[in-house]
Amino acid sequence: MSVGLSLLATKACAQGGPGRVGFVATERLYADSKLAKSIEARITADFAKRDKSNQELFARLKRLSEKFDSDTEALGEAERTRRAREVLDLDKEVQRKQTGFRDDLEHRKDEERALIAQKAAALIGKVAEQEKIDIVLFRDVLWTRPGVDITDKIIRLLDQ
Repeated sequence: MSVGLSLLATKACAQGGPGRVGFVATERLYADSKLAKSIEARITADFAKRDKSNQELFARLKRLSEKFDSDTEALGEAERTRRAREVLDLDKEVQRKQTGFRDDLEHRKDEERALIAQKAAALIGKVAEQEKIDIVLFRDVLWTRPGVDITDKIIRLLDQ
């Protein structure tokens, strides 16, 4: 238990007894809710064209590199240098596009997760009030009693 969590629990105890604690597994919200699954499908569809383009570019690089490797001994010095530069330039382009793709994809996923977390936070507040929960933990917990985990309730509310 972290120091901050200990202080919150101590404060709750001092204000009126032991208090009730709830827990929400964030990774389950991002993986199991219909909202998260629909967002994931939409992101996949939005990035599919770019991903396909990157795959085609990578396949072109592979073909070009294999052709260069097989032809190297038969090429003159100038042609070998030109083709080596061509392979190197294409490799740099593939890496640049792949890095941009990954960065954009992660940024988009982070934005969407933030929206899910924002919606979940509002729902968690409502559930906590309804069930008179004093503290709700919203990340990783090593162990919890089944009644403390309110993740399924939050997922059901997100899916409405």
